[in-house]
Amino acid sequence: MRVGNRLEENAVWSYETPYDEGERYAGYLALYWKKMDQWFEDDAEIFNHPPDPFGRPQKTASRSIPTTAEKADAFQKLHQRNGAFIIPNPWDVGSARIMEGLGFEALATTSSGLAMSLGLHDGEVSRAKTIEHCKEMCAATRVPFNADLEDCFAEDPELAASTIVAAADAGTVGGSIEDYTGDPANPIYDFDLSVERVAAAAEAVKTLDFPFMLTARAETLLRSDIGLDETIRRLQAYEAAGADILYAPALKSLDEIKQVRDAVTKPLNVLVTSLKGITKSELQDAGAKRISIGGGLARMVTSSLVGGLREMADDEAFDWTADIIPGGYYSEIMAR
Repeated sequence: MRVGNRLEENAVWSYETPYDEGERYAGYLALYWKKMDQWFEDDAEIFNHPPDPFGRPQKTASRSIPTTAEKADAFQKLHQRNGAFIIPNPWDVGSARIMEGLGFEALATTSSGLAMSLGLHDGEVSRAKTIEHCKEMCAATRVPFNADLEDCFAEDPELAASTIVAAADAGTVGGSIEDYTGDPANPIYDFDLSVERVAAAAEAVKTLDFPFMLTARAETLLRSDIGLDETIRRLQAYEAAGADILYAPALKSLDEIKQVRDAVTKPLNVLVTSLKGITKSELQDAGAKRISIGGGLARMVTSSLVGGLREMADDEAFDWTADIIPGGYYSEIMAR
């Protein structure tokens, strides 16, 4: 559509506009970016389609996000119902939306997966970036989110507890505090300090206006040569200090899971990546309530990426393309 030598404010894009009319095309681009600036100034919803700058009709997707209180209620009910449930760990908004679209009822962040997506090592992501990540994930999804908060970015119990509150303010309805210091030379916090940190976090969540499920993680099996007996002693102490969920990464057998289950009364989170060839039913029978993946899915995707890249670099072949899902399938999942 011709509009003279200038663009009218309400001009409508014409698909017949020839691209060789450079000046006119540049004008349309100028109007486009002017409208883009207006969207951001108006704080348009980032997860919905903004209005087309040229007035063209388009399909819009409306996603009603439950309140944090509603998500918290749903998360509690998952832990109260019979049987175990799987809580996969996305590393960005796209992977979270896929997992939600495939029907998983709750999700959890992963510190290692987030770090990998940012080109960092696990433990190098800042507190501020972690909380920002939690906020983005919760704003984009309808399901409850549990936060992997490592050692809560502080040795001091009160400072650690403040990280739990910050994650709750970001929209998560559960989160973890662990006893790994981040220092390979002295990897585990002393017993008494570890218990004090869990107790401070448990007191902090009582100030929230919704029920927040606090997970206490004993990292002893994963990060040190401390054995199962001491791990169980720590989990028992964390339960007494007020933790809602207990978690010992790197349990290596169904028998070890049963030993932990028999020693505590609170629900048990089990990391599945250290248990090969296992099923949900077997984990449930052994005593798991919540089955998490940690950074396993992020590493699986990276494995596929590396495999495809090696095939192209070493073999100059593209056989990996036979295994990719159609773009339409991805779009259909995201629309759920």
